[in-house]
Amino acid sequence: MDAERCVGSGMCVLTVGEVFDQCQDDGKVIVLRPEPPAETQDAVREAVDLCPAAAIALSADRRP
Repeated sequence: MDAERCVGSGMCVLTVGEVFDQCQDDGKVIVLRPEPPAETQDAVREAVDLCPAAAIALSADRRP
């Protein structure tokens, strides 16, 4: 999640609200679950695709 690029459109929140939320102060997105549950993977991919600012991305790098 690149907070600098986020424009607060809320598409990710509408797509998968259990992973993303919007900050009340500035409307930018907050990642609630950096490692979302497996059952939300398709919705998270859709949220990435729908982000108009390309502020969110998937990472295959899972560091402990």
